[in-house]
Amino acid sequence: MTALAAEGEWQRVSPKYVWVDLVARFVPGAIVTGLLFIPALASHLTWLFALPAISFIVLVIVLAFTPRRVRSIGYRLREDDLVFRRGIMWHRVVAVPYGRMQLVDVARGPIARAVGLAELRFVTAAAATGVTIPGLPEAEAEALRDRLVALAESRRAAL
Repeated sequence: MTALAAEGEWQRVSPKYVWVDLVARFVPGAIVTGLLFIPALASHLTWLFALPAISFIVLVIVLAFTPRRVRSIGYRLREDDLVFRRGIMWHRVVAVPYGRMQLVDVARGPIARAVGLAELRFVTAAAATGVTIPGLPEAEAEALRDRLVALAESRRAAL
């Protein structure tokens, strides 16, 4: 998988992104579940233990679907636009014309940086089409950013 792959091929994010997403979802979920134990322990009302139990069940379900959700993320470079897709139940497919891209940014969070990944963000004038492609290897994200900036400049010049 390279950022400079042939146009039209769907590219997936790095498999290492599964771990980044698991940690990013587990930590807050575990904190919420732990905090929900406090009222139950403080009040000695046994029915309040249902809250952390429900929170734990939701956390397990979210973590179980994370690998599949990460596999659903992809992008495709076409002649005039970049198409981004994600989602298992609620599919989101966004096509962003190169000439409409205003900002292309590479961001690295602490967890992603630890495994050598970055995310590529690009913004258009329409707020609804702001797209973030997570889980790209750092070198691939930078190469894709450079390519998209060049394509955006050439398309804007043609407008």
